[in-house]
Amino acid sequence: MSMGASAVGDLCAHLTFTPGSAMALVAVLGTTISPYLFFWQAALEVEDQQRRGAVPLRLIPWQAAPQFNRIRADTVIGMGVSNLIALFIIYATAATLHSTGISDIQTSSQAAQALRPIAGKFAFAIFATGIVGTGLLAVPVLAGSAAYALSEAFRWREGLDRRLLQAKSFYATIAVATMVGVGLNFTSLDPVKALYWSAVVNGILAAPVMAVMMLIAGNGRIMGRLTLPGPMMIMGWLATFVMLAASIGLFVL
Repeated sequence: MSMGASAVGDLCAHLTFTPGSAMALVAVLGTTISPYLFFWQAALEVEDQQRRGAVPLRLIPWQAAPQFNRIRADTVIGMGVSNLIALFIIYATAATLHSTGISDIQTSSQAAQALRPIAGKFAFAIFATGIVGTGLLAVPVLAGSAAYALSEAFRWREGLDRRLLQAKSFYATIAVATMVGVGLNFTSLDPVKALYWSAVVNGILAAPVMAVMMLIAGNGRIMGRLTLPGPMMIMGWLATFVMLAASIGLFVL
């Protein structure tokens, strides 16, 4: 299949309404709009503001434009690059594994086979390097997001700029989450299925988190003059509806 035909297939995809396809759709959406990203990015913005001693933008809305431009550029570039990489992973897997009848991937060694046509005998070394790099990136983010979420829920002191003794519960959560992640490597849990199911859970949890976020973003008493404009409100609620519809479809089909 040529790249042109693949692109047309992406834009005009043939959808099948089955339990398996519904679950796959929720998983894809869950990896794109993950609830933990909301906590992580919001917490880091507040932490950066406090570190710089800056006045909250709600009190000085006329100075918000440069900050919004920075956040927008960071989000657009990050999401664009990550989704482009995901698209080529799908292409590579479809052209190698799926084309030969392999559709039930249970181990990382099977997944590494997708690199063999390009990397040859170095496929497993390259794949292992990618897995290690992804782990080094993902573990701090996931553990940190959990720590920020729990700290905000229980009003613990939080922040990576604080010393250990200043935020004991915050750092304890990071340590426990990291140790749990390491401990899973010594269980019989299928890592591929675990990743898949975690994406499904993220997709299900995203809809209510997005709904609450949209209610806050449109509330003038909370946001002041920085409430979302009409077009962004429409796009935000539309994205929330899509996430909710996908989650409902998962349980209905």
